[in-house]
Amino acid sequence: MSDETNDWLGQPGDGERPDPVRAARGHAKPALPRRFYAEAGFAEDADGFRLTLDGRPANTPARNPLRLPSRALAEKVAAEWGAQDTSIDPARMPLTRLANTAIDGVAPRRAAVVADLSAYAGTDLVAYRAGDPERLVAAQAAAWDPILAWARDEFGARVILSEGVMHVEQPPDTVRALSDAVAAVTDPFALAALHTLTTLTGSLLIALAVLRGRLTPAEAWAAAHVDETYQADVWGRDAEAEARLAARRAEFDAAAEIVGSRR
Repeated sequence: MSDETNDWLGQPGDGERPDPVRAARGHAKPALPRRFYAEAGFAEDADGFRLTLDGRPANTPARNPLRLPSRALAEKVAAEWGAQDTSIDPARMPLTRLANTAIDGVAPRRAAVVADLSAYAGTDLVAYRAGDPERLVAAQAAAWDPILAWARDEFGARVILSEGVMHVEQPPDTVRALSDAVAAVTDPFALAALHTLTTLTGSLLIALAVLRGRLTPAEAWAAAHVDETYQADVWGRDAEAEARLAARRAEFDAAAEIVGSRR
């Protein structure tokens, strides 16, 4: 049996589990593993819905069971596997990669992930405003001020604004309230998705607004890219930049889909 098959299908353990970080890096190498299965599906068990490849239970890169918490998510992950051609391309499997992250990286390291996310409470995108031109100032205010108002009502978080890139210290009570909101997310799939939303937008507040249903994914994406939209309107759109943005949008939408399914 090939190495790819052994990596992805459930096999008896050899007494040593691979390092998840190394496994994730290997999963992203340019040399793509070949497609070794004919059919992707899933099977329900007491703990959820496990991906199956040709009827056999599948694993994550770290050889944990690739098990999804809902039928809807399992169907979409199986569809990603079914859509692969002769090779397995992780770039075309954002839901699978997020599931792997949740299982291999977040579940065993929850405290570290919470701490990493909580750090964004002091450097949130929506706190840093342009001083000019007036059109950009107005666009930022229109997109971000309602999020700040919601954060005050939802968490009691009062965010101090800064003009330009000069760092501004946020009140300890604000940082604590937002950190508590992150710590309240106990589901590893939701936490992995929240981490992706935050890192892609640079805003914990925008990510929490998606998590709690205050913003739709489309509204959140637009709010996170006010500056880019303004620049594109003024200077025009660059094809290479647009391609990078589209790839990030696919990651964002996958994360938003997961948090929506876990509410």
